[in-house]
Amino acid sequence: MIPGGGQPDMQQLLQQAQKMQQDLAAAQEELARTEVDGQAGGGLVKATVTGSGELRALVIDPKAVDPEDTETLADLVVAAVQAANENAQALQQAKLGPLAQGLGGGGSIPGLPF
Repeated sequence: MIPGGGQPDMQQLLQQAQKMQQDLAAAQEELARTEVDGQAGGGLVKATVTGSGELRALVIDPKAVDPEDTETLADLVVAAVQAANENAQALQQAKLGPLAQGLGGGGSIPGLPF
């Protein structure tokens, strides 16, 4: 309710919504450019993803490669990518969470992965 019983200023509300939308778009662009790492096996396998979750690099230490045991290597790769994605999700929450709350979403906006 507006003090004094007046109507909300629609122009001001639209400007605020547009600014929040621009801030959200800028934060999403920044996330897409930011790289986050994850590792497994004590650093034998390292994965790099963008803040939006796109896999960019995978580094496998030669010590992790055993032709007789490719299953363990595959598990290490999966674990490293999962760790990197968890770090990316934490970054998304840090960057986009406050903006989502500003939009009245309480931290959740339909179509966004958090």
